[in-house]
Amino acid sequence: MNQGVVFAIIYPAMPKGIVVHKYGGTSVGTPEKIKNVARRVQKVKALGYDVVVVVSAMGQTTDELIDLMHKITEDPHPREYDQLISTGEQVSAALLAMALMEIGMPSISLTGGQAGVVTEDIYKKARIKEIRLTRIKEELKEGKVVVVTGFQGIDSKGDIITIGRGGSDTSAVAIAAALKAEVCDIYTDVDGVYTADPRIEPSARKLKYISYEEMLELASLGAQVLHPRSVECASIYGITIHLRSSLNDNEGTYIKSAKEVDKLEKKEVVRGIALDENIAKVGILNVPDKPGTAAKLFGALAIEKINVDMIVQSIHSGGSQADMAFTVDRVDMKKAVAVTQKVANELKATGVISDPEVAKVSLVGIGMVTAAGTAAKMFEVLSKEGINIQMISTSEIKISCVVSRDQGRKAVSVLHKAFGLEK
Repeated sequence: MNQGVVFAIIYPAMPKGIVVHKYGGTSVGTPEKIKNVARRVQKVKALGYDVVVVVSAMGQTTDELIDLMHKITEDPHPREYDQLISTGEQVSAALLAMALMEIGMPSISLTGGQAGVVTEDIYKKARIKEIRLTRIKEELKEGKVVVVTGFQGIDSKGDIITIGRGGSDTSAVAIAAALKAEVCDIYTDVDGVYTADPRIEPSARKLKYISYEEMLELASLGAQVLHPRSVECASIYGITIHLRSSLNDNEGTYIKSAKEVDKLEKKEVVRGIALDENIAKVGILNVPDKPGTAAKLFGALAIEKINVDMIVQSIHSGGSQADMAFTVDRVDMKKAVAVTQKVANELKATGVISDPEVAKVSLVGIGMVTAAGTAAKMFEVLSKEGINIQMISTSEIKISCVVSRDQGRKAVSVLHKAFGLEK
């Protein structure tokens, strides 16, 4: 099929306005891949659209910069950390602008600050406060493709600030929202959102549409195709995200409001299954069952910036004592155990236990709100396969179970089949 026709199909109802593309690190990982991105942008520009491109750092550049930093210091100053880490995106943006100019496309690369991305005054993980569009609009008016560094902006002092790992997705969606673009195309090395990770479950099916709510849950629960903050931003401003492959011109998955998805696709009880193998379980035994106990423990963890996910409390038969268990990111387990042990000593608890060999498997679907029996079916399927459930957490559109890490992938496969997600 003619490539121009393919792109015309993908942007069927859009006015000839602005298209925002975002390319991840693997998509700009080599000079040839950068040239491929330039050719792709050229096709879209040829259809009459203005194009803004947001790029991540090439390949493993960010990890390499962090490794280099650790050869200098294990405790970098946050400002200098951001100054260093932000350079990766500047390299890929400048190279893409050069590649575009090489094929006759006027282009300019802009840092986040030059593009008007203003953040909070917080190093390493700031949120975007506003986007001042003056420079971007001036360059677009001159017919240029504008290439913007993702993952960064400037604070009130003019310092470069990064917005956290995966922040290029958020940068792209925020810029699309500011420009009132109809769609933000996010290109990566996968060709859409699947009912499960295809590397774990070969029969996983690509979804054409998924709601913001479902995607936000999947992204938060371990599906690493999109950063949760980008989905949150898209839902607030009503931006359609089109997640697709940079390796071909096929349609990917459209992430829209639940109302729009209901009009376009049959409602399913379960839309996807996520697996998070990067968690650990921590427990505190025999703590006083009285007001303030939980506040003391989780307040202490919050002070240390340790994010807690699932929490379970069980009451002893006497009623005066309880056990508490919770999950954290595995990298935070050692620190979480130390904090919990300190609180345990103050509360005169009998001990603290931990287990890094666990995983969380989650069912996600808006259809669960009106479908009874989903949890019961999940538990029954896992039970028949001899998979023990250690913890349970639910919301209106998700059910999560903590299981042994060596049974996590099996749990995904049996649940995928049981709920007919391959069909």
